Amino acid sequence: MVRRPQSGDGTRSSVHYLDSADLASPRSRPRAQRLSLGSETDPLAAGMQAAGSLAARPDMIGGGSPGAGGRWLLWPLRAVLWTALLVIAFRGITAIVFSSSGAAAGGTGTRTGEEFPVSLAEAYATEFGRVYLGFSPQSLAEREQALAAFVPASVSAANPSLGWNGVGQLSLQSVQAAGITVQDPRHAVVTLLALLNGQLMELGVPVAATGSGLVVSGEPAWLPAPPQILPSPAPRGSDQVAQSQLMNQLPAFFQAYGSGDSAQLNRFAVHGISVAGLGGAVTFDQISALHVPPGGTTRQITVTVIWQLPEPPGSTAAGNQGVTPKLEMTYGMSVVDLQGGKWYVKGIGASSEAVGAR
Repeated sequence: MVRRPQSGDGTRSSVHYLDSADLASPRSRPRAQRLSLGSETDPLAAGMQAAGSLAARPDMIGGGSPGAGGRWLLWPLRAVLWTALLVIAFRGITAIVFSSSGAAAGGTGTRTGEEFPVSLAEAYATEFGRVYLGFSPQSLAEREQALAAFVPASVSAANPSLGWNGVGQLSLQSVQAAGITVQDPRHAVVTLLALLNGQLMELGVPVAATGSGLVVSGEPAWLPAPPQILPSPAPRGSDQVAQSQLMNQLPAFFQAYGSGDSAQLNRFAVHGISVAGLGGAVTFDQISALHVPPGGTTRQITVTVIWQLPEPPGSTAAGNQGVTPKLEMTYGMSVVDLQGGKWYVKGIGASSEAVGAR
């Protein structure tokens, strides 16, 4: 029993302590006693007595029925929670998958197993071609030793010259990789383009790869050179007025272009365009041909220029008789008419037309 403070006049104080009867379960008391409108008990205190806390009163949450107690909020909260968990799980799985695939695709180093090492095989076959295509009886032992670095040991022991009988000679001028045909992750054929004894030819070199290791797996094959074709005919119908204007202006440009005089080149270039010259490697001689197609203020023209080449030391004494060496070359140029007949250079490079096209 908890003592109740008594007021001086014998009435019960509005602030009191709960006794055992007050702590009894609200379900054991009549509803009229708990929620009687004529009760002197404070409604807030009644709510505390009924549920033990403010949050237990249904009408304090949202006015639900006494049995609901705010459960209508529980299911939406559960749905939101499960949705958040699913989103987090999905993003985590996709991040793992994409990071793993990205690391595999962006890895560096030699490609092994699943992908044939194309660039390495082309370089390897090119070096093999330099040894294989150049031989003479005087270099027999040296060639056999060099070939042993490219072929299997069993092949080198049984056929050290790799098919050559030791007679005659081949003079290799140049060789480079022209293409590759990959058969599977371990086998490919590299095609070399070579200039041999003054003639163009192709050489097919079989190459096997395992990891970072390579070997010429068999004897190569001599193949025909790419066939020559006829180029497309050059366009005709030059603009005579523009051609005459450019013939008066282009010689000064090519003089500056040959010498590499940047200050002079800037006088002929469109504003904001930089043209690099040849740095004195050649000297301008003359323009032998010029084609200017009809059009607007911007034209794509073709210019054939004759350059004077520098004479090597002692050329006069060797019987050159004072004749200057010259070389004709053809350029494709983009020019713009900015001042009514005054043309400026926008770009210069090699031409797709035949050399010396008229």
